[in-house]
Amino acid sequence: MGLKGFSLVTALIAVVAYVVYQVLFAPLPPPKFDTTKYWGPSSRANRVEKTEVKPFKVDYTADVIAKLRNRLSEPLHLVEPLENVNFRYGFDKYMLEKLINYWRDDYLTRWDERQKYLNGLPQFTTTIQGLKIHFIHTKNQTVKAKNVIPLLLIHGWPGSVREFYEIIPKLNKAKDDTAYIVVAPSLPGYGFSEGASVPGLNPTEMAVVLRNLMISLGYNKFLVQGGDWGSLIGSSLATLFPENVIGYHSNMCAAMSPASTFKAFIASFYPSLFVPAEHADFFFPMGEKFAYLIEESGYFHLQATKPDTIGTALAHNPVGLAAYILEKFSTWTDKNNRDAKDGGLDKSYAKDALFDNLMLYYLTNSITTSMRLYAEAFGKQHFGLQIERVPVQVPTGCARFKHDLAHEFDWQLNVKFPKLIHSTYHRSGGHFAAMELPDVLYNDFTQFVKKLNITQ
Repeated sequence: MGLKGFSLVTALIAVVAYVVYQVLFAPLPPPKFDTTKYWGPSSRANRVEKTEVKPFKVDYTADVIAKLRNRLSEPLHLVEPLENVNFRYGFDKYMLEKLINYWRDDYLTRWDERQKYLNGLPQFTTTIQGLKIHFIHTKNQTVKAKNVIPLLLIHGWPGSVREFYEIIPKLNKAKDDTAYIVVAPSLPGYGFSEGASVPGLNPTEMAVVLRNLMISLGYNKFLVQGGDWGSLIGSSLATLFPENVIGYHSNMCAAMSPASTFKAFIASFYPSLFVPAEHADFFFPMGEKFAYLIEESGYFHLQATKPDTIGTALAHNPVGLAAYILEKFSTWTDKNNRDAKDGGLDKSYAKDALFDNLMLYYLTNSITTSMRLYAEAFGKQHFGLQIERVPVQVPTGCARFKHDLAHEFDWQLNVKFPKLIHSTYHRSGGHFAAMELPDVLYNDFTQFVKKLNITQ
């Protein structure tokens, strides 16, 4: 090949590389959104709805609980498990029988006590974009703090606001002259929040709803913290509204962009160049991590394609609902729990906390509407936004808990989060950090906030 031919090939490679970069990797501007889009029933679309904030109490009668106890008293026709598989094939029959007995004969007999506990944090509802939104709203009333900062806490699936009951009181207390006004909404379609009546309420649209909730409460600037869907929704909120978000902290940081995937592939050849050696097992070997995700993603494909079908199977079957949700609290807390006879549930959580969360799904019949978020998130409309390629221009903190479903390292994350100022690793803990290790998550979050140097 002559010099001229070599120059042409070099130029062609450069052009192809530039096109690939622009098509797959180049940062994009934020997409435009209608911040007033209506998500309620069309029959209410033209009404002038009142948006006042109303106090809310969890309030279910003894008759409702008695009916559930009767359902749980029906004979369980469960299939005998294979020998020595424990939770490898799903929820173990004998552990499920024990838990159903506990739910019926212990937990539900104390429902007044549990309901009082759930009402121990002040709760409210209001209307945002046509939807009734439920939220916890707390602040310290006794200890003065130099800085009092609004904080939006965002849960995920199959969790709920119940995940935050242990961490919220810690956030309300003054520490290092800082305390937090906490707003923890039930996501639309989850628990006591109304689900959308029309398609399209994806995580980015939910970010708009939650931003509008904060604005309606008088909080024009606030912090955001979230895991699971709370991570994706919080990231979108910080992406679209940097004028409102002071900082974004997540216990499940993800960039999910083509550039991030490409970087992971490159790093898999020379992990020591990209990740501190003592934390390499969070990310590598990559093939092993990917295989685990494939093994555990059956629920994901169901919910992203036919949420109403699986929702129908669960909505009127409390035993099935318990197995479906509690199995996630087992495996997502630590994949090694699959080899434990009890699924490791007692090791990480109080039974009452698990059943509080389960009751929020059962009593509100929200399992179907909660799972629709998967279909919306992984549909053509949401993918078309390419929100993962729009950088977050606010300070970001990432807390990694060893046994979470997946992790991304800083070199991957800095595509989406160029202002990543806080990056930590915790050798224990899993997906539901706020419920499992509230002290650890609280300390990590407050360390992040210190780095922001916020003065109110």
